[in-house]
Amino acid sequence: MDTNNTSLTEVAPKANIHHGRLSRRVILPVLVLLRMGASPRRLAWSIAVGFVIGVNPLLGSTTILCLAVAMLFRLNVAASQLGNHIVYPLQLLMFVPFLRLGSIVFGTPPMPLAPTALMEAARSHPVSLVREIWRWEWHAFAVWAALSAVVVPLIALAMTPVLRRLMTRVEKRQYPIAS
Repeated sequence: MDTNNTSLTEVAPKANIHHGRLSRRVILPVLVLLRMGASPRRLAWSIAVGFVIGVNPLLGSTTILCLAVAMLFRLNVAASQLGNHIVYPLQLLMFVPFLRLGSIVFGTPPMPLAPTALMEAARSHPVSLVREIWRWEWHAFAVWAALSAVVVPLIALAMTPVLRRLMTRVEKRQYPIAS
C-alpha cells in the first residue's frame, strides 16, 4: 500500500502555454505593453500610426518616420514600431497603386513600370529620369498623407474598444504570458 498522499496534479508539472507565431509576434507584445501601463486609447493610436506609416510609398523611410511621429505626438514608440513592421509586406503591395494614384491626382504621366522602358530612360536621359522618379514619389507621398489623415483615426477608433476589452482580460489575468 502506498503511503504517499501526493496527488497526480501536484506531481505533474504545469502544462506550458503554447503560443503560435501570430501570438508571439503581435498579441504578446501588445499584452506586455498593456501590463506595463499603456492606456488602450494611446496604444490604439500608436498602433494605428504605425500601420499607416508602414505603408507609405517612400521606401526605406518607415522606421525613421514612425519614430519621429511617435515622439512628436508622445505615442508609444514600441507599439508604433510594432504596427509599422507588421504591415511591411503591404508597403510593397501598395507602392505601385500609390504611384498610379499620385499620377492621376496630379495629372502627370504615369511611371513606366516595364524594366525595358526604365532602362531605356536611364540610358538616354538619366538626370530627367531621376527628376521624374522624385516627382512620382512625392505625388504618391502627398496622396498617402491625405489618405492617412482619414485612415489613422478610423483605425484608432476601431482598435480602442478591442484593446479596452483585452485590458480588462489582462487585469483579470485571463491572458498569462508564460506559465
